[in-house]
Amino acid sequence: MENLETERLILRPWEPADADFVLDLYSRWEVQRFIGNPPRVMADRGEAEERIRMWRAMEHPVHAVWAVQLKGTAQPPNRAQQTSAAQPKVPGHSQPALAGTLLLKSIPTSGAELPLQPSGDTEIGWHFHPDHWGKGYATEAGAAVLSYAFSSGLPRVVAVTNPANAASQSVCTRIGLIHQGQTSRYYNALCQLYELANPAA
Repeated sequence: MENLETERLILRPWEPADADFVLDLYSRWEVQRFIGNPPRVMADRGEAEERIRMWRAMEHPVHAVWAVQLKGTAQPPNRAQQTSAAQPKVPGHSQPALAGTLLLKSIPTSGAELPLQPSGDTEIGWHFHPDHWGKGYATEAGAAVLSYAFSSGLPRVVAVTNPANAASQSVCTRIGLIHQGQTSRYYNALCQLYELANPAA
């Protein structure tokens, strides 16, 4: 996967040492309440470690799941240095160096059988720690990943949100996605649909 960089952020691969942050992020109901059908919080560190393994195992020339790290904060330890310690803190602040997750991945189609099958469409999405809400990080990272998706040749990108998730809908609009109304096409759920075709296609 390709590392991406913006004015304030570094988008990099998830590392095993990031498990404490992943657990902190996805064990929060305010984060998980709009994720999944039905939504559920992450239960333990083992689940966080498995999630990271799944993200790192993605095999696709363009799709990826990035850790969004604030610039000017410590990089995770290398494999020889990894410990179970929590992520480094931003100097002078109580906030973690990591801010959240940015996803560019296959989106599953709705259907009667589980697991749901790929729809053939590519989804962009973001999950950010509440400490970093309201700072424009989702918009900044999302715009970078959308640009990367199109420069890598993807013909179209979609985003779906829970109808009540006004904050993510605002991010979709700010990065240039176009609202298409509601759909039940994906995830066996009623969602607000946003999409954009590659302007170079």
